[in-house]
Amino acid sequence: QVQLVESGGGLVQAGGSLRLSCAASGSIANINSMRWYRQAPGQQRELIAAITRGGSTNYADTMKGRFTISRDNAKNTMYLQMNSLKPEDTAVYYCNADIRSELRWYSSYWGQGTQVTVSS
Repeated sequence: QVQLVESGGGLVQAGGSLRLSCAASGSIANINSMRWYRQAPGQQRELIAAITRGGSTNYADTMKGRFTISRDNAKNTMYLQMNSLKPEDTAVYYCNADIRSELRWYSSYWGQGTQVTVSS
């Protein structure tokens, strides 16, 4: 069984920073691309950034500059460094990954989400 668990969310004042983590666990054979998404109340889930196993990154145009995605393949963990946070960054942040387990070919897995609240 493969699981993704996000952590690092919380309440922060505008202008502050947070670092989110997404740890994959279970019978993992390989993790390909990993992604961060967020969903604000009443809004659709939107892609923030993606990172390949080799470390190549892509960001949504609106997320460039303040957010940095990274990963540690040895730890099966992905990170999202968020700086200069704004109240409009308030959302539930989700991680997503393409994982090949010991029993299944690549499937897309989601974490349960972590709440980020930015106060003005």
